[in-house]
Amino acid sequence: MATRCELPGCDCLPPEAEVQWVYQPVEVRYPDGHWRLGRISAWWTDETGELWCRLRTTPGDCGPRWFRYDPEAIRTLPTTGI
Repeated sequence: MATRCELPGCDCLPPEAEVQWVYQPVEVRYPDGHWRLGRISAWWTDETGELWCRLRTTPGDCGPRWFRYDPEAIRTLPTTGI
């Protein structure tokens, strides 16, 4: 089974003042096509206008890392009832 470490991401640290901290449940699609639950704990927009998210999945993940947000691979889920 794939681990989140196989997703393309970066270990960059954006300026703290530009980070919006959140709690957003998500589903993440891996390169091999399977999906796993996770959460976004922060959003950041870089100087080129690209949206990034600080993402973590479980179990067996590598800890939170920054990923360029792709709505086709990272789908947000409702935070309250359906």
